Amino acid sequence: MKEQNFKNHPRFVTGYHYIGSLILIAVFIGSIVNLFKSAKENLYSASLICALTFVVMLAWWYLRAFALKAQDRAIHAEENFRHFILTGKPFDTNLSLSQIIALRFASDAEFVELAKRAVAENLTSKQIKQSVQNWRADHHRA
Repeated sequence: MKEQNFKNHPRFVTGYHYIGSLILIAVFIGSIVNLFKSAKENLYSASLICALTFVVMLAWWYLRAFALKAQDRAIHAEENFRHFILTGKPFDTNLSLSQIIALRFASDAEFVELAKRAVAENLTSKQIKQSVQNWRADHHRA
């Protein structure tokens, strides 16, 4: 597996993020066009197709949103535990979730100081990731 760093750490799944979403958008647009161009006797079925497509789009969105929320909670717990192991104290309560998620890429040697700096300087997640000197790759995410 190639080395992870700031420039290549985002992960996109072609089938989900590109192909599936484009097909879903195309179907939704097609269902709206069908709804407006349908004859009066087909209006009910065209509106059902449009509504079903919208429901599928909502499910598509929430499937990912719920999975990300669970992943964020796991990252928060893991990194808080890591901080506790390294310092004997939990995270500063002023750290935001996005800061904690960015800190997961820092090596143990720079993790604690970077966490302190993130609170003191109110660093964004991008600034935290750019400050990481020894990148700790995350190869277990989906």
